[in-house]
Amino acid sequence: MKINSIKLNCRQRIPDENYGSDTVLFVFRTPVIMKTGDKEIKAAGYTAMVSTSGYRRSFLPAEGGKLVYDYISFRSSAADRQYAASINLPLDVPVELKEPMTVAALMRNIKSRSLYKGKYRSEFMELAMRLIFLAISDDPGRQTVSGGEDIPRYNELKALREAIYDDPVNQWSTDEICSEMGISHTYFHRLYLKAFGVTCRQDVIESRLMYAAELLKSTDMPITEIAVECGYDSESYFMRQFKQHKGCTPTEFRRRNTE
Repeated sequence: MKINSIKLNCRQRIPDENYGSDTVLFVFRTPVIMKTGDKEIKAAGYTAMVSTSGYRRSFLPAEGGKLVYDYISFRSSAADRQYAASINLPLDVPVELKEPMTVAALMRNIKSRSLYKGKYRSEFMELAMRLIFLAISDDPGRQTVSGGEDIPRYNELKALREAIYDDPVNQWSTDEICSEMGISHTYFHRLYLKAFGVTCRQDVIESRLMYAAELLKSTDMPITEIAVECGYDSESYFMRQFKQHKGCTPTEFRRRNTE
């Protein structure tokens, strides 16, 4: 996860934009009217929304008052999306906060840590964000999907996913998987995404990068050999993917963990 911007106690109008490919966590301290297309929702103060990319929204103060809010924009990795799906984090819908002071304190801590250039700065902010996600998701009165029971072939998909993380260097072929399951590529993709919140290809990439991270921490293998060991034909492609998902190059990752 890469946090790109964080602002607290904002009072200016929120621009009508889709924030590119960023996901944005909004926490509205005052009542707000949320508009997406022709749909309009009015929410009370201390309401959160995790707004994903691809939607053009507008947020207006309700009851003729002022709009006061906090927000954090961030770029999520496949692992982040996997985690969000595992806790059934509500996306693109307003959620009333049961513990607004807890969330507010975590956001202040993230803001403070963003100004600090310590060794574990990124890890601290990512953990704090996950705590916020838990606070948003942890509502016993909210309907959740339990264990994938409404998803066809869920047990097969779950076993496949476990196999991918158990054997990351295997050359996983969607053609072979679909043939064994007797379903089309389109249907397989739809089921897998619904079950886990990420695609099968994203899980394959994440499993390989997790394995690469372990090799970087626990061995002295050259990066070229690690790339081959993790199933990459191109060292440059491996390095690009590693930096995109981990936020640093393999060399930087190894140096940080050695230090």
